Amino acid sequence: MTATLSDDLKRLLDTPVFVTVATIQPDGSPQVSPVWVKRDGDDLLISTTVGRRKEANLRRDPRVSVVIQPFDAPYTYAEVRGSASLTTEGGQALIDELSQKYTGKRYAEFNPAAGEDAERVVIRITPRKVVGRI
Repeated sequence: MTATLSDDLKRLLDTPVFVTVATIQPDGSPQVSPVWVKRDGDDLLISTTVGRRKEANLRRDPRVSVVIQPFDAPYTYAEVRGSASLTTEGGQALIDELSQKYTGKRYAEFNPAAGEDAERVVIRITPRKVVGRI
């Protein structure tokens, strides 16, 4: 069963708010990363590269949790718990869109050291439960 995001949470996700993504390591311990995010309806989209820890963790175990906490309201937050699906289709387009949203530049301009050779992965997170104060 999927959960829906509140209108306030959708509005916040449409701004350049940083989110924290938690995945599960092979030994069961958490792995946490701050990331850029885009909303697609009630789903969350994040980007990474093939071979990164969160990509490997999610391919093995798609359970994921995302914390959204606006920098100017630290006692306001939401946690989105759900499952992730991964694809390389549209990976470069997503990182460029996210980079424009957060930095105003294409990703290659913002982070020239990353290069455009690295294969990008789109992680789609479908909410199962939303908790918090947004």
